[in-house]
Amino acid sequence: HHVPQVPEDLTGKMFTFPRQTNTAHVKLITTIDTFRAATVCHRSFSDLRRDHALFSLSTTINSNGFLIFWDEGNKELEPHVSDKKLEYKGLDFKLNMWHSICTTWDSTSGLVQLWLDGQPLMKKFVSSTLIIKGRVAIVLGQEQDSHGSLFDLKQSFVGMMTDVHMWDYTLSACEIQKYMDELNFTPGNILNWGALEFQIVERVLIENRQTTCTKL
Repeated sequence: HHVPQVPEDLTGKMFTFPRQTNTAHVKLITTIDTFRAATVCHRSFSDLRRDHALFSLSTTINSNGFLIFWDEGNKELEPHVSDKKLEYKGLDFKLNMWHSICTTWDSTSGLVQLWLDGQPLMKKFVSSTLIIKGRVAIVLGQEQDSHGSLFDLKQSFVGMMTDVHMWDYTLSACEIQKYMDELNFTPGNILNWGALEFQIVERVLIENRQTTCTKL
């Protein structure tokens, strides 16, 4: 049975994933089941020195429908589209600080582009025929090896995450820059942090992101 989720405004809040498990995660709810393009943006903060998933969208057809993954062994961010993997090496992916990551993909050009902390990285070709289709399951905190399940402890995310947005089109460079600089940008039309439908499974906390005191 499906419990309808009321969209919640998480502006100024973050999800805290406090411990390594193969169970704790946040399900993000959307009804869209076909993507010909996508942009996903989020900010994350962690001290993990191992592989971990940052964003995991699977479909009934592809378990890595749209996956953003940190590969510790190769020290690279890996976007996956319909189970095809791209590798971004040589990144300054420091521990214990906020990183803003946006990933764009367009099926017409077949190109993927990653943005990290304000910088656009190389555009890379993934495929000119792929579209993402099938019933969608979106998870934060775990990596899906099957639709909505099969989580691996050693790929779980431990840390904080905020400002998760997803669009079903490629965001312009200008809009991505606005997101990176925390200015007013067009919120996601698929996932919107300011009106997010989600379900928390096990220990994931919603906390205020603001941690510095304002000086008088």
